[in-house]
Amino acid sequence: MGKELNQATIDKAYARWAPVYDVVFGPVFDRGRNTAIVAAERIGGRILEVGVGTGISLPEYSRTNTIVGIDISEPMLRKARQRVAEHKLHNVEGLSVMDAANLALPDASFDVVVAQYVITTVPNPEATLDEFARVVKPGGEIILVNHIGAETGMRRKFEQGFAPLARKLGWQPEFRFGRLANWAERHGDISILEHRPVPPLGHFSLIRFKRDGGAASRMRGVVAGTGVEPATYGL
Repeated sequence: MGKELNQATIDKAYARWAPVYDVVFGPVFDRGRNTAIVAAERIGGRILEVGVGTGISLPEYSRTNTIVGIDISEPMLRKARQRVAEHKLHNVEGLSVMDAANLALPDASFDVVVAQYVITTVPNPEATLDEFARVVKPGGEIILVNHIGAETGMRRKFEQGFAPLARKLGWQPEFRFGRLANWAERHGDISILEHRPVPPLGHFSLIRFKRDGGAASRMRGVVAGTGVEPATYGL
């Protein structure tokens, strides 16, 4: 798995990024954010956005959905609250500082959990995913957009070499899809619905899970680096 992140490193990284996050990362992450939002709105209802950050995605959700946002960074959330007020986002139910691996939220209380560029920035990805599965309703979805590490080739070598610096910046570039697949299999009632690269260059991936409420997880032909059940999201 490689060396994991620690919470102090993450807190420092996001406090540094908060003032310039939208300018530096807004355009880079825009396509992935839109992909995640469209996927979430195919289900709709009550949506939890984990790692809501500065709230850059909040105005993009339909006002017919109810949004709850959480983030570990209070400096980020201050900007998110300003954005909610500026855009009069009455469908945003609340924004709270919260640890993604220890959600102070009731079981089965959301139709969708969305985590954009989050799962490689938390100290314990599997514990975080367990919490996502706990708070999503049976039949609901967990939607991730994230960089997923290469399995082979030059990109994998680059990611391994870049990893020590990346961890200081608050993320794990070598995080691979197999960790997500293994988690889903172990969990028991989680199916992987889709795994596909996000245009234009495919550096990020959309991964969709469904909470089945059944006895066993099903891997429906998912292969790392390929999509299954291709969907058209107007991209």
